[in-house]
Amino acid sequence: MGTLTAAAHPPNPAKTPLVRRSSPDRSQRIRRTVQMLFVALNAWLGIQFYLWVRYFEHNGQSLYVPRPAGVEGWLPIAGLMNSKYLFLTGHVPPIHPAAMFLFLAFVLMSLLLKKAFCAWLCPVGTLSEALWKLGRRFFGRNLHLPRWADIPLRGLKYLLLGFFLFVIGAMSAEALQGFMLMPYGIVADVKMLNFFREIGLTGLVVLGLLVLLSMLVQNFWCRYLCPYGALMGLVSLLSPTKIRRDPEACIDCGKCAKVCPASLPVDQLVQIRSAECSACMVCIAACPAENALQFALPPRRAVEARTRWARRALGPLAVSGMLAYIFFAFVLYARATSHWQTQMPRDMYMHLVPIADSFTH
Repeated sequence: MGTLTAAAHPPNPAKTPLVRRSSPDRSQRIRRTVQMLFVALNAWLGIQFYLWVRYFEHNGQSLYVPRPAGVEGWLPIAGLMNSKYLFLTGHVPPIHPAAMFLFLAFVLMSLLLKKAFCAWLCPVGTLSEALWKLGRRFFGRNLHLPRWADIPLRGLKYLLLGFFLFVIGAMSAEALQGFMLMPYGIVADVKMLNFFREIGLTGLVVLGLLVLLSMLVQNFWCRYLCPYGALMGLVSLLSPTKIRRDPEACIDCGKCAKVCPASLPVDQLVQIRSAECSACMVCIAACPAENALQFALPPRRAVEARTRWARRALGPLAVSGMLAYIFFAFVLYARATSHWQTQMPRDMYMHLVPIADSFTH
């Protein structure tokens, strides 16, 4: 992709002889396992939520299951609004509090581990990755947009993020609470479900186009249109952990840059500061040299240059463990303080859920 995509080239003969890895890289197997577990969790939440909605739509004549608060993870705008409300008032909002706790958990992940949420946990990111891999298998390759088109398109997600930040930033605590207490705010999750259950021709065409573009271009949605990913990317710029390259151990084979889903010039930099880096570790998995690439904290001086990154590196098990720790810490804290579930009378849901589509903000 323009000058950002570095093709693989023969090792530099002037470099130190290649020291191959002592053990095979397991990062992608571990990452895929984490992805599948999180997809399964979201599928289970989706089934529970559908049954819960169906109960109220059938006037209590079908199976009742408790409302799964975890579904609010699909309400990032509510999470952002409630986070601002907490910041302004010091109080946890009564409507969709789980959206806020999950939003803050994902932001903390990005602050500590780059944009790992996108590459390790986000179901949309997992689907996007599966689609471009399917497209590569079906079409034989993925398209790489020229730089003059790629950079402006990447700005779209930041424009969308800027719009949401501007609108929410202008709202007072009273306005935020008033919005959430409106019928539209209370059943925002139901409206989200109904969008997909009752999708029209226009919606199908748009979704179909996004699927096709995601098959043709690596991570099309995530790269160009996702405002949530844009926010995580901006936060990740403050992260102390980064993909780091040891020039002395690197053999200049260019394999890392060739496989990078974000088309970053990994082989030309000492550390990757880009907001596009999602800590997927694909570049590390492709690197044949021992300790040449690591996902690591800032290095300390070491006697052997070739080990200075490895001593502060985070392996895939450490990354997955930290993601799980942050996720469950926020969820368990919210549950323990009784701030996980939206406390709304069942009669209120019985009235609002069947007519959710009639509410507009």
